[in-house]
Amino acid sequence: MTLSVMRRDEAVSVVWVIDPEQWPRALLRAELIERDFDAVGYLTVTDALSHLGAHFPDLIVVELRDVSRDEMAQLFEVGVPMIGSAGIPEPPWRSEFKWGALLRRPISIGEIADKVSSFL
Repeated sequence: MTLSVMRRDEAVSVVWVIDPEQWPRALLRAELIERDFDAVGYLTVTDALSHLGAHFPDLIVVELRDVSRDEMAQLFEVGVPMIGSAGIPEPPWRSEFKWGALLRRPISIGEIADKVSSFL
């Protein structure tokens, strides 16, 4: 019996998932990893930005529930496509930014992952 060794392609897209809630973040990361993305989870925008040099993203998915306008402005300075997830009421500053996509909760993990796949 021969086992094949699976190598990760160096060009695997890095996706940051920023969400203070553990299970939604973990489930989305798991789904993205299954789809061959390098999904990295962070609790806050500050946590994510502190790792910018070590793990530069190709796309960012951010839960907007506890994010300030200033934090979003810093995140948009990274210069990659941004997918936001918001409930009602949406943050009043959401229209100030050019989103790749702005998704409204409730939304499934699969729908978010499909949107990520459509960008990368």
